[in-house]
Amino acid sequence: MTAKYDTYDVIIIGGAIMGSSTAWWLTQMQGFMGRVLVIERDPTYSFASTSHTNSCIRQQFTNEANIRVSQFGAEFVLNFRDFMGGNPEVPTLALQSYGYLYLADDPAFVAALKASQTVQARLGAGTRHMTRDEIAATYPFYNLDDIIAGNHNTLNEGYFDGGTMFDWFKRMARRNGVEYIAGEVAAITANKTVESVTLASGEIITCGTLVNASGPRAAATAKMAGLDIPVVPRKRYSFVFDAAQPLEQDLPLTIDPSGVHMRSDGRYYLAGCPPDDDPDVAYDDFAFDHSIWENKAWPAIAIRVPQFEQLKLINEWVGHYAYNLLDQNALIGRADSLENFIFINGFSGHGLQQSPAMGRGVAELIAYGQYRSLDLSAFDVNRVGRGEPFMEKAVI
Repeated sequence: MTAKYDTYDVIIIGGAIMGSSTAWWLTQMQGFMGRVLVIERDPTYSFASTSHTNSCIRQQFTNEANIRVSQFGAEFVLNFRDFMGGNPEVPTLALQSYGYLYLADDPAFVAALKASQTVQARLGAGTRHMTRDEIAATYPFYNLDDIIAGNHNTLNEGYFDGGTMFDWFKRMARRNGVEYIAGEVAAITANKTVESVTLASGEIITCGTLVNASGPRAAATAKMAGLDIPVVPRKRYSFVFDAAQPLEQDLPLTIDPSGVHMRSDGRYYLAGCPPDDDPDVAYDDFAFDHSIWENKAWPAIAIRVPQFEQLKLINEWVGHYAYNLLDQNALIGRADSLENFIFINGFSGHGLQQSPAMGRGVAELIAYGQYRSLDLSAFDVNRVGRGEPFMEKAVI
């Protein structure tokens, strides 16, 4: 599939959630009239991180920048149709705010939860620090023998339909003039600035600005321009199960000390975890390790919620995190050494919930040369070269 033109003001490599959010937001930037092209190697998105997400949003971070990004994400979800121009064709999105519940089994983690609750409350989040007795009174189905305390927030925190949000980012971007093509970028020509991209088909397309929205493939895209970024694919496992004895109330998104998380998912339940051995993997490695359910996820689930001792596995899948080896947080902004190359990468599992704010920020950076709505400079990609990690303790 060839592009309509041989030159574009903006080329976005990767059309999943970050690429499509950026593309749509560019059409919302007052005064920006540039021609935008999105190049996606797999338009089915079968293996994109976006397609394998658990589609949740939380304000329970420890860094103010992450909290504010998620607060805008919640605002965007709750007012989705309005943001999309009020078109009645656009669906409304619900946010099932059963919240994240972090369970702490040692005093150091309890102290960390208390400190993070203070930061979150100062910024308007509804996080509540709870004793073990308070958790037991609210959610009597837990086994809390090893738990000391927890943090819980039921205000604009939980599950939403990220697939629909992604679909409408793409639809409305196209309606507003953004062009999408199926193709794989094989080379990037850059001197002091990016000049053009060459597709595997041999087609050469020039551009004014290039955006790397390649998800787990971010490092490969950067390397073609002579840049380095510490983003690798890491496997994350998800399981949907049915319980013989369903709970009588919603299961919060429970972050168990074992590293397993679980939540209500309609009439079923969803759980997820990383493997204990968590290596970098090949971009096309989606081989499933079935022992993770038997040896890690199921035992943790059954111990924490005794009613889940009898359950039936309904579905399972493995996806890739675009894992930032430096600090597991977003890497965005212009490369110091190549000013028209922009990163929006390394979200390490936070991408879907952060996509409204991050796409808007990158669009502002392109259109106006600066962030206007929300200062995202804390996520500056050039901190990698400076060796300055972004400090965020609440990484799942």
